[in-house]
Amino acid sequence: MGRTGGPIVGNVTTPGGQRLPVFADVDTGVDDALALMYLLGCPEVQLAGIASTAGNVSVHQVCRNNLDLLQLCGVTDVPVSKGAEQPLSASLRTAEDTHGPQGLGYATLPAVDAQLTSYDAAEAWVRAARAHSGELIAIATGPLTNLALALRAEPELPRLLKRLVIMGGAFDYRGNTTPVAEWNASVDPESVWEVYAGWRAAWGDEEPTHLPLVLGLNLTEHIEMTPTILSRLAAAAECASTPLCESDERGTRSTAANPLIRVIEDAMRFYCEFHFDQGEGYLAHLHDPLAAAVALDPGLVRFRPAPVDVELTGTLTRGMTIADWSGRWGREPNALIGVEVDPDEFFDRFIERVAPLAKRLA
Repeated sequence: MGRTGGPIVGNVTTPGGQRLPVFADVDTGVDDALALMYLLGCPEVQLAGIASTAGNVSVHQVCRNNLDLLQLCGVTDVPVSKGAEQPLSASLRTAEDTHGPQGLGYATLPAVDAQLTSYDAAEAWVRAARAHSGELIAIATGPLTNLALALRAEPELPRLLKRLVIMGGAFDYRGNTTPVAEWNASVDPESVWEVYAGWRAAWGDEEPTHLPLVLGLNLTEHIEMTPTILSRLAAAAECASTPLCESDERGTRSTAANPLIRVIEDAMRFYCEFHFDQGEGYLAHLHDPLAAAVALDPGLVRFRPAPVDVELTGTLTRGMTIADWSGRWGREPNALIGVEVDPDEFFDRFIERVAPLAKRLA
């Protein structure tokens, strides 16, 4: 679990020096794509699998994005699985206005013939957890539909994981989908409820050995990608590029010769334009890459334990996540909630990992 004190730098390899098995459940998505790039840029990581979740775009488009992105990054040995096409109970809502028609803003990826696994994303969760029992680090950056279905199939799943990082919710903070609800939780709140309930249930009367690390909007909106930081990334990748600017014509394409920097800049331009139109400035919140960084080093964030629940029936508050900081419910904590992060430290790490990956692809 992450410490409840200040940020520390943790070990990113096992004592024997083996690579860390990481499983990512994503709804790719601009910031999901950058989270995957972060993981692929970490030599200490063995990406054990990718589960595709319907959310930012349809699950079919998410699968396409994941397969094509792996190919762009020169990776051919990571299994990608298709998840459920709909949330557990509600109809699917997608976010092309935020992420673009294909989920990657203005960016395009070369299509490949790579195939999905023969098993679905819920089974992929269970297979990866059993294959790396007690060692698997898992990240969920989209709606929790696949994880909830995996828990139904294998209620002991939480005990098989070493760590779970969830990007979702908003704690004592406004929503970004409704006035009170964050996107992932709003798309499938029933799955959020099942995951938090299933986590405590897996241990019965025992004290859980670890709790989910939860990064809500109250934390992730501090991670603001700007044109200046993008220029730092391009420079670190030794790639000449024209900086993004809010006065540029909408849809202007990247001049970068490096294929990965070009994809990042074209994706981020759309994302920055969206945030600008929302009155938040010409920047973009990198919610999901922070989850990737925290999965490898929880000490990057300060956490507070709390019982967490999600509203399922409220007319105005459906999808709202609530942390009972004062213990009024009389429940034991079922999550560690991120409350403090150093954005500069995060972006230093992001550039240190993604720039070398881009250089290798030049």
